[in-house]
Amino acid sequence: MFAIYYKHMWSAKDDVLSGLTVALALVPEAVAFAFVAGVSPIVGLYAAFMVGLITSLVGGRPGMISGATGALAVVMVALVAQHGVEYLFATVVLMGVLQIIFGACKLGKFIRMVPYPVMLGFVNGLAIVIFLAQIPQFQIDGAWMQGADLYLMLGLVLATMLVMYILPKFTRAVPAGLVAIVGLSLIVIYADLDTKTVGDIASIGGIFPPFHFPDVPLNLETLYIIFPYAAILAAIGLIESLLTMTVIDEMTETRGQGNRVSVGQGAANVVTGFFGGMGGCAMIGQSMINISSGGLRNLSGIAASLFLLSFILYANELIEMIPVAVLVGIMFMVVIGTFEWGSFNLLNKIPKEDAFVGILVTVVTVFTDLAIAVIVGVIATALMFAWKHAKHIYALSTQEEDTKVYTVYGPLFFASVHNFSALFEPKSDPQDVVIDFAHSKVTDHSAIEAIDSLADKYKKAGKTLHLRHLSKECRLLLEKAGNLVEVNIQEDPSYHVADDKLAG
Repeated sequence: MFAIYYKHMWSAKDDVLSGLTVALALVPEAVAFAFVAGVSPIVGLYAAFMVGLITSLVGGRPGMISGATGALAVVMVALVAQHGVEYLFATVVLMGVLQIIFGACKLGKFIRMVPYPVMLGFVNGLAIVIFLAQIPQFQIDGAWMQGADLYLMLGLVLATMLVMYILPKFTRAVPAGLVAIVGLSLIVIYADLDTKTVGDIASIGGIFPPFHFPDVPLNLETLYIIFPYAAILAAIGLIESLLTMTVIDEMTETRGQGNRVSVGQGAANVVTGFFGGMGGCAMIGQSMINISSGGLRNLSGIAASLFLLSFILYANELIEMIPVAVLVGIMFMVVIGTFEWGSFNLLNKIPKEDAFVGILVTVVTVFTDLAIAVIVGVIATALMFAWKHAKHIYALSTQEEDTKVYTVYGPLFFASVHNFSALFEPKSDPQDVVIDFAHSKVTDHSAIEAIDSLADKYKKAGKTLHLRHLSKECRLLLEKAGNLVEVNIQEDPSYHVADDKLAG
């Protein structure tokens, strides 16, 4: 009994200390993303607190950290610039409603359909995005650091990375990130080193925001303005959250609940919008910090959020003393841990199509956003799959007295219709020709059109064409070849064809 008690206490300690590390790293991230979105830093900080807390309480994947993210901020900036921050709050509320509907309809399972090359590209792309997001920290007032400032910055970054790398080899009792933050901050303060701190980015002090209904007109014009942004933000937030959940699943060898995560993210955004926050979703960088520091339960997310709130309300002056270089060093270690370095070795071992998709998703993630990258990756994978299977259709011909019989093998669909048509020679074939579809499946309207077109060619050549073993739906949809079909009820296959005519 006491062993179980101490085990839970030890796990709780890991979660709380990990939450403290994450909270310290959340501050500059939230401030930076608020600047990207064109809103006050406090809007980003309160979004990080509320989204992180509610997702952990209501329906988060254990160990996953949520908050204000850059992927959402880049979409928000245009809305804020054109219509103001109140429209952003209304959009965040609607975004949350859409995410709740997605989860309530149990659509989270579709994230399992994302191909592995797309997942690989997503992880590598986000690692590069996290790395690039740290580069502006090497600037002061828009100008690149030089001389002593640059050397001190690089020295602190390197020292942080060394602590993060070496300390876990000796002990994991205390998160390495927390040791780096506290230790190096004390060195900078007591040695009176002149380096960029969190306070140089922005003041993080503030009071807890009251409940605030967005100050926008409640009419169709407002809905017309905010709905496109809400839909895009909801999609990006869910994709990033569900893919982050999948990455954590693989790291921890456990399984998250996609629908619960979707509802939790939605509820968090609804509440955040009513309290003046910019909304958010899962953060893969902070989640990696949390997992690597031992935060494997929802308690770590709750602790991180409460620590962040206490920083904002009571310890803002202390937090503003933390050197930015230390936080940059932590994020660089996150980049190293997140990037799938083994993917380089896979390039020569996996099909070229899969390698191309992985690289494509990585590039699109870096230059656009996650939602577009995943959609492009899934479409590219589907097209390559179709192209590959289009080559699998072929026909064997046999002679039955004066009749030539073509037995077709392989699926007949939009990508294979060209190869299908090339299998036949209406001009040189004998007077009677049979095409047997017993070993082929006709799947869509393009396939029906191809059969109709082929029947028309034989008709113009003055030949008699017979079609065997077509499903009932195929026979109904065939127009020019309809009277050429040999009906065999006992042997004809029974399957459905994807066609709009049958759905009317």
